[in-house]
Amino acid sequence: MFLSVWLGATLSFLDGSPKTPPPPRLDHPPVLLVHGIADSERNMQWMARYLRREGWEVHTLNLKPNWGQRGLEPLAAQIDAYARAQFGTRRFNLVGFSMGGLVSRYYLQRLGGLEHVDHFVTLSAPHNGTLLANLIPNQGCREMRPGSPFLCDLAADADRLENVKFTSLYTPLDLVIVPPRSSEMPQARNIRLPIVAHPLMIFDRRSLRAVAEALRS
Repeated sequence: MFLSVWLGATLSFLDGSPKTPPPPRLDHPPVLLVHGIADSERNMQWMARYLRREGWEVHTLNLKPNWGQRGLEPLAAQIDAYARAQFGTRRFNLVGFSMGGLVSRYYLQRLGGLEHVDHFVTLSAPHNGTLLANLIPNQGCREMRPGSPFLCDLAADADRLENVKFTSLYTPLDLVIVPPRSSEMPQARNIRLPIVAHPLMIFDRRSLRAVAEALRS
């Protein structure tokens, strides 16, 4: 968490690009960015600025509690509430990082999100669980363990994700999503990126370009 905040602040200071983004393009649906575990919307601001410069209207939100202490379903309900309030009947794109990718997937499969989302992009999301979740005993992390009832329930009708344009980005060098290929989904376009650490997936230019390319497809 602290590494992500530091990276965001440092990169923002060094960023020499224009601070005022162009108006959003009318042919680009809005984008909602969903942060990962122990993070906040601040961690997604570097990506938000990049996508705004590329012509998107970008939104972020804070998931609470951000460690998933009460499980992932209440966090997905927060995405649903935000989308209803901000977008109404407008369709939008959904981008989730790490735990945020799995929370977003629950919103799609269980809370009607497939009816509202055009593109679904995840970055280093534990779609099939991560062994690191065994180290934390709270409910959200138990749900992110490989073979958990939560993940098995989502896997049972994961083919529903074929109704949305779905891209899963991950790095084989990830030490948080273990094994890294847990991010792969048969319903997604899976893209491996040689990014050296999990937190860098929301800061590295290669990852940002891959997100923008996926949203344009």
